[in-house]
Order: sequence, then C-alpha cells, then structure tokens
Amino acid sequence: MLLDLTRIQGPRAHVERAYGLDQFDARGDDFRVVEPIGLVFDVEKKADVFRLVGRVTTALELGCSRCLEPFRLPVNSAFDLRYLPQATNRGGEEDEVGEDALDVAFYEGEAIDLGQMLREQFYLVLPMKPLCRLDCRGICPVCGANRNTVECGCEAKWEDPRLAPLKGLRGHPDDREP
Repeated sequence: MLLDLTRIQGPRAHVERAYGLDQFDARGDDFRVVEPIGLVFDVEKKADVFRLVGRVTTALELGCSRCLEPFRLPVNSAFDLRYLPQATNRGGEEDEVGEDALDVAFYEGEAIDLGQMLREQFYLVLPMKPLCRLDCRGICPVCGANRNTVECGCEAKWEDPRLAPLKGLRGHPDDREP
C-alpha cells in the first residue's frame, strides 16, 4: 500500500485506489475492516513536499463497550495531509505542537505508506466509547446476560461493603422504627 512518488511528474495528480479486505492488516488494532477500502485523493507536489487531499470509505467492525457485541461503523472520512521528507523530521526536540503541525507526516525514500495513513484515519473516526446503538442496555452485572436481547429479572442493587458501618448511624432511613 505504497504511493510511488517517482510516478508523480507534474504539480498535480489524481489517485483512485481500492483495497480488498486482505490487503489491510488490522491485527493488533481495536477494529476490523469489513468492507473494501475506497481511497480517492489529489496529490499536490511542491519540490519535495506532497499534499494529499481526499476521502477514504469503508466499514469497520468494533465491539460495543456496553454489551460487547460486534457492530459496524461506516467510514467516510476526509483528509488533508502534508508529507515532508523524513530528513526534515527534527524529532527529539521539545517544541510546542502548533495547529499547522497536526496535518504533517513524513515519508522515507520515494514512497508514502498509505497503509499507515489509512490506519491513522480509521483511529480518528473511532468513537471514544463505541456503542452498537445509543440506547444499548449493556450486560447484566449479576448474571451476564445481554440486556438488549434478554430480560433477566436480576435485581441490580449493590451496596458498598465499606459503607455498611454507616448504616447503623442514627437517623438512617433504613433504621427508623415504624
């Protein structure tokens, strides 16, 4: 999944690529690619700086953070990235990251790793707390049943045992005599 920079002769180029499920390795990632990846972008070349502006489309499979069931997340993400040669990377210095530095990446040799760029775009669209649906009821803490599919009837009342001595204090609603 490399973009060969030697093939870009003029100041602009248009690239359209499609990748199958087997071409993107998501092992070790928090998601799985479940639809072919569509990648369309324009390349602007100024000396050794390349700007990629385009869109990636696919669908990812995630696990719901409440019920743990897998669900699909459609991806239709736009990107605007600048790629500089790795030699210009001054890593190791303490610099304040400015607004313009957030869309900068580096390439090595004569190619840009589109696989790494796709992985970054996928992580940018992942929700902080993935939910299969907004009203997901999650898993019963008592019996472990998925509450979206089963009414388990368990009582989910839990009392902190560390606070049990406080129940004996005078005036607690449970200690009042009738």
